[in-house]
Amino acid sequence: MTEVAARNGRRRSRLRRISGHPLFHLVVAILVIAVVQAFFVKVFTVPSPSMENTLHEGDRILVNRLAYSASHEAADGDVVVFRADESWGHVPEQAVTLRTVVKTLAGALGYGSGTEHYLVKRVIGTPGQTVSCCTAMGQLERDGAAVQEDYIYRDFPFVPGTLDCSTQPRSARCFGPVTVPQGRILVMGDHRSDSSDSVLGCRMPGATSECVRWVREDEVVGKAFAIFWPLGRIGGIDGP
Repeated sequence: MTEVAARNGRRRSRLRRISGHPLFHLVVAILVIAVVQAFFVKVFTVPSPSMENTLHEGDRILVNRLAYSASHEAADGDVVVFRADESWGHVPEQAVTLRTVVKTLAGALGYGSGTEHYLVKRVIGTPGQTVSCCTAMGQLERDGAAVQEDYIYRDFPFVPGTLDCSTQPRSARCFGPVTVPQGRILVMGDHRSDSSDSVLGCRMPGATSECVRWVREDEVVGKAFAIFWPLGRIGGIDGP
């Protein structure tokens, strides 16, 4: 055996030892999961009860990052995860600490949310649509048509003729009409009476069109499509 062949043999032997080590397998698995979460399917934890009973606080959900790639856009009724800015009550961490560094690196690898703040809501209005509430029977309206929302849980009280949009006081369910600008979407929680959503500031009489907290389309991470934890709640997420 020549010296070159011997060196090659030793090199292959080292590679086999390294590739066969459990730690190597662990690192590869972590990197594969990171790539999947960063580009394809992301795991998120539901942060609040605002989407009950579709989603419960603490549910682990799967989000399709490719749902709105290319020409696809969010559609009415989609449940989406989006990056929430300061208008949604998020105060960015200013100090650089070991905790923020670790969170930033983990987020960059697809693990957790990093230092960003993410929320999950249902798409109610897309660019060009006009949304308001309510019809005479208390239903949401989109472009003048009543919207059937079987997913709603515990909406604000509404009693035609007693507590509606024309009475004093009026129902807290009432808002609008507001028209969704280009590049924005309007989102609301399924648990309407416990949701800090796009129209939270619009439910007071005299509110102007500036009351809406829009979600920019480029802030949408993807479409939530399944619950995978806890085990008793595994299943798909209802869409439109």
